[in-house]
Amino acid sequence: MGPALNTAAAMNGYILADRGTWISFKNRGELAVAVQGDKRLFNQYGVMLVNPFKHPNVKKDLGQAFVDWVISPEGQRAIAGHKIGGEQLFFPNAGTPGA
Repeated sequence: MGPALNTAAAMNGYILADRGTWISFKNRGELAVAVQGDKRLFNQYGVMLVNPFKHPNVKKDLGQAFVDWVISPEGQRAIAGHKIGGEQLFFPNAGTPGA
C-alpha cells in the first residue's frame, strides 16, 4: 500500500487506502482524506479457530484462548487502544448486533 500511496502522491491522484497505512504514511504531498466513515467502506476483521477435526495438530486450547481474549472486553479495549500518532486504527465491535 505504501508504494501505491507514493504513486498517488506523485501524481496528485486518488487512491483507496486502509487507515493504518494512511496514518503511518509520511510522504502525503497534497493528498488528503476525501471520504471516511462510509459504511460501504467497512472492512470487517474476524477471528476463528482452525477446525481441530480437520487439522488434528492444531493447538486447539491455545487457539481458543486467543479467540476468547480477542472478543473479551479486555481484548476489545486493547484493539481500540492501538494507535499510531495518537490516531485509533481499529474500531472493535465484538458482540455488536448486525456488525
